[in-house]
Amino acid sequence: MRVALYDYGAGNLPSLGKAVESSGAEVSITSDWPAALAADALVLPGVGAFGPAARALPADRTALRKSLDRGFPCLGICLGMQLLYEGSEEAVGPGLGVLSGRVRRLGTRVVPHMGWNDVSASPDPLFEGIDRLVAYYAHSYVCAPTDPDSVLAWSTYDGERFPAAVRAGRCWGVQFHPEKSSAAGVRLIHNFVRLAGGAA
Repeated sequence: MRVALYDYGAGNLPSLGKAVESSGAEVSITSDWPAALAADALVLPGVGAFGPAARALPADRTALRKSLDRGFPCLGICLGMQLLYEGSEEAVGPGLGVLSGRVRRLGTRVVPHMGWNDVSASPDPLFEGIDRLVAYYAHSYVCAPTDPDSVLAWSTYDGERFPAAVRAGRCWGVQFHPEKSSAAGVRLIHNFVRLAGGAA
């Protein structure tokens, strides 16, 4: 299994890369879209801000969108999950539009939401073998999907409930950072790699 971690140029990705590698996958960190799409699966990391990350997406997104629509496995983490939507209040510029809806700022008293929080998940192979998920968050924005059936999991922060995980076909998004979420988070990453291998 070859997994591409896309680099928006906004930070280093060693902890995420190590978590993916621990599944037995070969990891490449790249900012080249043809190279990313030549892998067996894609991870959109949770590093950076929406505006610069959206500008790092290919100008012509036809090939990327077609690949995702045809079942190319993808895991979007935090910002990566937000890029799966049509756009964000954080910055001007379109996301991928794999999922319908937009990204909005948290309406809580304290922003950002940082730290550990419970995740209430529906049955999905991404969560296989995870009895209880307490995940690590670091975000100021949340996704507001048009289709509530796309939401796999929820979390609540300061009284505000928001999507913690979403899915469209073979494309998953998680608002938390699984690579920082202890053994349960690493198991989630391993599950994704296994599912991606089954789709390849």
